Amino acid sequence: MIYFQGCTARKKLKNISKSTQKLLDQADVEYTVLDDEECCGSVLLRTGFTRDAQESMAKTYDKLKGERVVVSCAGCYRTFREDYPQMVGEVDVVHISQLLEELISEVKLQLKKEEVKVTYHDPCHLGRHLREYDAPRRVLEMKGDLVEMDKNREESRCCGSGGGVKSAYPELSESMAEHRADDAIRTGADVLVTCCPFCVLNLDSVGKIRVLDLTEFLLRRDES
Repeated sequence: MIYFQGCTARKKLKNISKSTQKLLDQADVEYTVLDDEECCGSVLLRTGFTRDAQESMAKTYDKLKGERVVVSCAGCYRTFREDYPQMVGEVDVVHISQLLEELISEVKLQLKKEEVKVTYHDPCHLGRHLREYDAPRRVLEMKGDLVEMDKNREESRCCGSGGGVKSAYPELSESMAEHRADDAIRTGADVLVTCCPFCVLNLDSVGKIRVLDLTEFLLRRDES
């Protein structure tokens, strides 16, 4: 198995990568991390740079083909699942939330339940695009008490970071993150968890509520 970190977890939010690898190690998963990891091409695709995206995708595909790949980023997951088969080739990819659920069900990874209220934000690429709503929630419920925001699953608000919005329209992106953080605060949750580094970065930037990636949340006791 290859752990594909993705650009944001590899460069900006390195603790997501560290937390993911720590959980894989705890579950005795054999995996490798690419020393020369290329971008999956998602951002280039979403912002219209199709030719550049395909060049990047071709380089990445050469390193991943024939391997099972686990990803931290919902954008990477959507790109490998939906775009690669059409543009460069099939990738056997699993999102970290799905793999964690698998490892827990096989008793390879054990979690201790805590008295903490947690609410979950559905990343657009993982949720509405690929309809994976349940795996992250089932994992969260093994660790804390899940309280839902009014707008969840297919009705979830976007965090405001994807599709080039944060770069092209920073004020709109910040406003969207503010609204989503307010949704979370109204639940009474202690922490807002999501499964996409882009979402973590943008939601955390408004500073209204503690925001963690799913992997960080599962290891919060170890880091406190």
